[in-house]
Amino acid sequence: MKLGDPSLDQLRIFIAVVEEGSFGGAARRMGRAVSAISYGISQLEAQLAVTLFEREGSRKPVLTEAGEGLLTEARAVADRVDGLLAKTRSLHAGLESNLGLVLDVMLPGEVTAKVLRNFRETFPTVALRLRVEGLGAVVECLLDEGAQLAIGGPIIGEDPALERQAVGEVDLIPVAVPDHPLAQGNIAPGESRRHLQLVLSDRSRRTEGREFSVLSPLTWRLGDLGAKHTLLKAGLGWGNMPREMVAGDLASGALVELDLPERPGAHYQLSAIWRRDTRLGPATSWLIDAFRDAL
Repeated sequence: MKLGDPSLDQLRIFIAVVEEGSFGGAARRMGRAVSAISYGISQLEAQLAVTLFEREGSRKPVLTEAGEGLLTEARAVADRVDGLLAKTRSLHAGLESNLGLVLDVMLPGEVTAKVLRNFRETFPTVALRLRVEGLGAVVECLLDEGAQLAIGGPIIGEDPALERQAVGEVDLIPVAVPDHPLAQGNIAPGESRRHLQLVLSDRSRRTEGREFSVLSPLTWRLGDLGAKHTLLKAGLGWGNMPREMVAGDLASGALVELDLPERPGAHYQLSAIWRRDTRLGPATSWLIDAFRDAL
């Protein structure tokens, strides 16, 4: 059997019908008539010599076994072409005149300083707009405030509007002052719930109703990691902190790492995040590589 060569447009129609759940939805998404969508599917089926959707028993398009098997491949082809086009546009776009960058508050200060110092030397004509945020507010700046790039953590969840590339990780460890009850050793399971925990609060609503490494019902919510650090050193509670940020305190004895049965610390994964419809220019691409190398 001789197969034809399906077009990229036919593959995009196929994907749109599946994702929208109807031929009409795909037509609205692609700005075409329903008849054009139906024709595109028929042509694709003819090229591949398979039936992609069941024609009977349901008003909603239902994938056949063959359709299920080909959907992943169709998406992979479309994604690769999207990547090719995005790369080509960035090559034609030239150097950005300005760039909005959002950094997760958990990012080590030394890493931030090193990368941004090198950025200013490498791209002196690019106006950099810098924001430092925590948790869901990082992504909010990308989606709602026009930033082009973020270095953010893992707790935001997947968003179909965003692309993500891992660049490194930060160790979070539970700490308190040396005379804190939880620092005395041989801590029983559940003992941490009896003591005030200092918790970084999300300025956005993207993580509303979710908790991350919160063990105690007694909490103070702080929107600033520096304020949390100050209160921890003042002996007002215990909490998780980036190891790099408290390294000096651990060395001096101002803070100690807690050995809790629940092991509330974590490897906080950091990723470069950007909108899928954003063209990555040379300066933006340089930043992604620089943060990955520095971490």
